Amino acid sequence: MTSQHHTIKFPTTNHQPITLEKHQKLSEHLTIENSPVLFGCRTGICGTCLVIIKGDIPPPSAEEKEILEIFAPGNPQARLACQIQLTNDIEITIFERK
Repeated sequence: MTSQHHTIKFPTTNHQPITLEKHQKLSEHLTIENSPVLFGCRTGICGTCLVIIKGDIPPPSAEEKEILEIFAPGNPQARLACQIQLTNDIEITIFERK
């Protein structure tokens, strides 16, 4: 039996882990006051919420892949936090732009 809740950890920050329901969008839960992740458009086009994911989640959509190719080419762990569909526990670190 699979869990209906998943934990998101932010290991490189002082933010406490959060638990969300399966398939809940991270961007709908995190606000500017409680988020280690910065969000801009929340639609997956600006790249502001680019993060590195450790854990198993569904692959990015074709649209998200296009943005990831611009902001994090060749990095298979890079994802847009606003587009993540939770299906397992994950760890999120902020993507360090060069």
